[in-house]
Amino acid sequence: MKKFIQGPYGTGKTTLALQYLQDYFADGNLAHQLLILVPQRTLGRVYQQVLSQLQYPNTASVEVITFSGLAQRAIERFWPLLHEQVGFATGKPPIFLTIETAQYHIAQFVDDVVVTGRFDSVSVARARLIAQSLDNLAKAAINRFSLEEVAERLSSAWGGHSSRLEVYDAWLSVAERFRQYCLQHNLLDFSLQIEVFTQYAMAHPLVQETLRQRYRHLIAENLEENSPVVFDFLQWMLPELDSALLLFDQGAGFRLFLGAEPNLAYQLQEACDEVITLSESYVQSPPLRALEQAVIAAFDGVTPEELIANPTDAFVYELHAFYPQMLEWAVDEILRLVQSGVAPSEIVVIAPFLNDALRFAVMSRLEDAGVPIASHRPSRAIREEPSARAMLTLMQLVNPYEAVLPPPEDVANALTVLLPDLDPVRASLLTELVYGIGRKELGSFDDIQPIMQARITYTVGERYELLRQWLLEQREYVSQTPPDHFLRRLFGDMVAQPGFALQTDFDAATAISQMVESAFEFRRSLYPEGTTDWAVVWQEYRELVTEGLLAATYVPSWQKELANTVFIAPAYTYLMRNRPATYQFWLDVGSPAWGERLEQPLTNPYVVRREYPIGELWTDEHEMASNYAALRKLVLGLIRRCRQRIYLGVADLGEQGFEQRGPLLYLFQQILNLNTEVKES
Repeated sequence: MKKFIQGPYGTGKTTLALQYLQDYFADGNLAHQLLILVPQRTLGRVYQQVLSQLQYPNTASVEVITFSGLAQRAIERFWPLLHEQVGFATGKPPIFLTIETAQYHIAQFVDDVVVTGRFDSVSVARARLIAQSLDNLAKAAINRFSLEEVAERLSSAWGGHSSRLEVYDAWLSVAERFRQYCLQHNLLDFSLQIEVFTQYAMAHPLVQETLRQRYRHLIAENLEENSPVVFDFLQWMLPELDSALLLFDQGAGFRLFLGAEPNLAYQLQEACDEVITLSESYVQSPPLRALEQAVIAAFDGVTPEELIANPTDAFVYELHAFYPQMLEWAVDEILRLVQSGVAPSEIVVIAPFLNDALRFAVMSRLEDAGVPIASHRPSRAIREEPSARAMLTLMQLVNPYEAVLPPPEDVANALTVLLPDLDPVRASLLTELVYGIGRKELGSFDDIQPIMQARITYTVGERYELLRQWLLEQREYVSQTPPDHFLRRLFGDMVAQPGFALQTDFDAATAISQMVESAFEFRRSLYPEGTTDWAVVWQEYRELVTEGLLAATYVPSWQKELANTVFIAPAYTYLMRNRPATYQFWLDVGSPAWGERLEQPLTNPYVVRREYPIGELWTDEHEMASNYAALRKLVLGLIRRCRQRIYLGVADLGEQGFEQRGPLLYLFQQILNLNTEVKES
């Protein structure tokens, strides 16, 4: 029996899937024959937790995996059959690239084009040129487009100045050179993994037979967040399965910018024996359900039918003249809720974008009040974390082969992060005394004049000396030590020990753990057979991270909110966690960013889609309609994930001092006007 279960968030789709999972084992089915397909690794965690608790044998052999993970495993297994057909230079084992290592490899080709001036007509940072170049490659793979077709689609949809056409041609040359480079060095980025699996592996009879014999049962979670090639695969697979459960979240498809195609996902119901529609929310209170009704009516431009409750009871708002006042109000309300007995984990703070200033303002006040809080920004580069920057500075200091030493400001910041009870002023003074002009390494605290020692304090000096001596001991081993080994030892043997500031800083531990994993992947992809001199690799990795390229998905950082903490994140990041909250705080409601797509001069996620006609111009009307549809999905997705109340933070003047009159603010004005009209009638 193949079932297609659809319904909005909170109607019990995943609950039914978990019940199916228990019944599956109770009926005596084999664990290894079940495939649980998720669009993002973090969405599989609920299944992994249930599997670990079931009292049946071999539940660990159930594969909870993404489509790209499935592709990678198939490529590894059938590599001897594929490498020559695809065009790889050697039969040596493939090297799979993360987003970080892919950016490192493609950067050289982007830089070559930048030097020629072919990207001059767009004002974009180098890191974004690199990221958008890879994004176009990924869109080609998940839609089964050729690289030439992607460039053609972008060019034919562009209606602006003709200089942009040269940019698309320049991207094509970057993509082609990068692809040839990958084939020559047995490298597979995400796009090449998908292409090899869908166009070569899946065309081989042995691969087809192996997959059909291995997987007899399927659960596909959040089907709407998947890309077209996933649906091609499921269309091929479904007729041969003994059972399948496809879960479709109506009104979702939040990852459209990553290639999600909810319309194609919806069509898979035609391949199922039964379609089940769920509509009753087990999350929302009556006022929130009424607010959802009112929001849908407002977007549709109609008068809502009889509401089950007053929608204005579902939210609280307060108008403020200035942006800082709005943040103070939000923090005060969070503190009031916590003091009234609300668990911090029941509170989330959401903004269209989570910049450093907003993050610091909210987190510092809550931490000072003793309220635990965690944040997550997937697009946040590793270098943005203070603990990671401190580790990079120490790497640069220890490596005797570095051509440039870190500036004193970086050394002072590192000492502030790593040594407890050391404020920035005394850290700068200490740095000036031990790392002055002409020095190539840190000097001894014992050489400082006693009056200065007393000012810095002997306790800080003792910890500083322990750190300095340890770093000096490592200098002679740099050429023999991979960078991830050094980072692991630096954290475990030194800065996480008692007496240092990171001993109880779990956010710093998460950031450094991500950094260690990043350094390992960098070493594994660039130097799979090792090297005689790791000092050069240290410098290469440090430069990569310092440039601020995007970080790879790091699963533990997505799980920080599982603890009893207030959670703060960008809106789309929160949505993709599938976690309801009792209270939501929406900050900067008047910002136009709630309803705007980020400027991407090298790509357009709407144009590089199967359903978009080649040759049709992308106009302002298209842009407005897509932003409107995206805002509708975003608002409804957030409302459906709230149990009790939404707090709207509104500032007349935004962070930059401009008046805030965004579409989300206008939407709630409509809701308030509607309620006034209902009361008057």
